[in-house]
Amino acid sequence: MLGLAEAPRDLVILSYHDVRDDVRGVLDPDQNAISLENLVGHFDWLKAHDYRVVSIQQVIEARQNGRPLPERAVLLTFDDGLKSAYTHVFPLLKAYRYPAVMAVVGHWVDLPEGEGVPYDPRPLGRDRFATWAQLREMAQSGWVEIASHSHNLHTGVPGNPQGNLFPAATTHIYDAASGTYENGEAYRDRVSRDLERSVAGIRTHIGTAPRVMVWPYGAYNQVVEQIAAEQGLVVSFSLDAHKRLKARGAGLQGLERAMIVSNRSVSDLSYLLQRPAFQPNVRAIQVDLDYVYSADPAEQERNLGLLIERVRRLGASQVWLQAFADPDGDDAADAVYFPNRHMPMRADLFSRVAWQLKTRANVVVFAWMPVLAWKLPDKALQASLEIRPQPGTRGSGPVRLNPYAPESRRLIGDLYEDLARSAPVAGILFHDDAVLKDTDDLGDAASRPAGGRTGVLIEFTRHLERRASVWQPQLLTARNLFSRTVMDPRSEEWFSQSLPEFIAAYDQVALMAMPFMEESGDPEAWLRELARKVGQVPEGLEATVFELQTVDWRQAPARRIPSAALAAQMRLLQIEGVRHLAYYPDDFIAGHPDADVLRKVFSLSIFPHLPR
Repeated sequence: MLGLAEAPRDLVILSYHDVRDDVRGVLDPDQNAISLENLVGHFDWLKAHDYRVVSIQQVIEARQNGRPLPERAVLLTFDDGLKSAYTHVFPLLKAYRYPAVMAVVGHWVDLPEGEGVPYDPRPLGRDRFATWAQLREMAQSGWVEIASHSHNLHTGVPGNPQGNLFPAATTHIYDAASGTYENGEAYRDRVSRDLERSVAGIRTHIGTAPRVMVWPYGAYNQVVEQIAAEQGLVVSFSLDAHKRLKARGAGLQGLERAMIVSNRSVSDLSYLLQRPAFQPNVRAIQVDLDYVYSADPAEQERNLGLLIERVRRLGASQVWLQAFADPDGDDAADAVYFPNRHMPMRADLFSRVAWQLKTRANVVVFAWMPVLAWKLPDKALQASLEIRPQPGTRGSGPVRLNPYAPESRRLIGDLYEDLARSAPVAGILFHDDAVLKDTDDLGDAASRPAGGRTGVLIEFTRHLERRASVWQPQLLTARNLFSRTVMDPRSEEWFSQSLPEFIAAYDQVALMAMPFMEESGDPEAWLRELARKVGQVPEGLEATVFELQTVDWRQAPARRIPSAALAAQMRLLQIEGVRHLAYYPDDFIAGHPDADVLRKVFSLSIFPHLPR
């Protein structure tokens, strides 16, 4: 959860790349490189401060047999099989008696003469990579474990109709000529053949088969993990998920590493290893993809450009991006923005926008998805699954499917899995449609719900999370919460929501701190009271993102909340101890709220008052 330490970190894994004598820090075109001087400083600091550099064998024994690692255990990894691993790193490992893992890309070691590898941003020729003889010498020394970094998956492949390049190991390739995606069988076969070739090459040239897989770009899923295990790759590494170190229990798959970038100094390393395990403050913008979409491709691209520039200018850390289409505004999904098995696809747009936000605006992207509010194209099926009011009562709110019905569970689970397979999302925001009321007719299966209706819905969202996690194992979760359940906990009976239970169940709680929607006569006093009540709940302020409204929907037409008033509400909440802020909606086309007004209180930039 936000702000909280995970299980004690018994191991920190560091990820290094090229080591050079002429690294220029933030000005260097290769931001993953470190100078030899700084690497020596890192090694000296580790030794002076009693950090124990351990081998991969020790990690395997600790995770499989329960043999404890020493305190302050550190594992060193070096990616890409660059020549500096032999000329610069290997002598240091022997001198300091430090073991390390070195991951090689088979195609790069075997690079034909005259062919280059694009590498941040210079193309590198064969002479920049270690030879098989050098890799074998390092492996035979006993200080180096040679790992697979794939044979040729360290590249991007087309992942959508717009031509965005996604990591090859986790992407179903889009074929522009046919307008289709690679099917599951072809995808598995492509990855299997690559890893088989990588393992065979290392076995032939090094003398032993690798047992460690280092996923290119840190991107992996459960499908490729199974393929790797079948090839004897029993340990795998990713990168730090969403800029955080996270203990992952006793498993050996997807071990997260802290990536050393920008030529980090000794003081940077000291901070990295000794900092408290907490999350930075969240600044989230909830975005309607309906307003990016246009039937005119040129207008759609202009809309996307406006959104990206605005997110950058506001200094946000997260975007909660709509993955479904709701053009009629009735809070139920008529279609979606990703390829799937069951719903109409308005446009294959979500992966494009999510990827551009991640790579160009440097934000963590959550897919904002309905839980129950789906309008299926099969009208008869919709009628059989839709929740109806009990006889003699009146229904209210959006259309919802019955979570107790096995067919609802299957269909909605399929949609979440299809989303995660098609787009590199960091998290899921479960929409506020996940409510069960005492007036709902839920059928015989709901007569004795274990844990009450709140627990039923939490379990249902966990089922959806598990389905999506097949393709996104490091998935974060957030869920919308009505403020009334905080102000008056008795309202859980009506909404099936609970702040304490949400804190336990999700990484973030997106609290709808919307005083105008709640018809408050004194918005400032109402927000103070909301912050006070959240603060009374254990871990409340650490786990809760306060989401403010920028529009008053009670009026027709809806009235925009003045940007200065919104900024004042954010400042008030911060004074009351609130750490995490969000707002909805963002009109990035009209520029509301005013970025110049809001960023001074909203931005996480070091200098939010300066123009960008």
